[in-house]
Amino acid sequence: MVTLKRDVGDMDEDTPLSGQDAALVRYLKWLVTALSVTMIAGFIVLVTVVVMRFNQDAAPAAWPEALALPEGVTPQAVTRGPDFLLVVSEDGRV
Repeated sequence: MVTLKRDVGDMDEDTPLSGQDAALVRYLKWLVTALSVTMIAGFIVLVTVVVMRFNQDAAPAAWPEALALPEGVTPQAVTRGPDFLLVVSEDGRV
């Protein structure tokens, strides 16, 4: 069986903290609490923004009524960009 010895020096658990040490502990507790609250609030804001973003209705795409293609060209794929419409024919021409 292995026993571990801790070197605690002249302090034991019943020794009160000095005024400066107690103030430092209170300050550190306040910092940890503030960080925790900030992290929780940031996570809530992040989740709220993501949910709001996914719930937005997408604007319907504005497609032209008709496309004028050259004679004999059969479209294979149509791609819509922000300001262009791209048609790829069956023979690979754009």
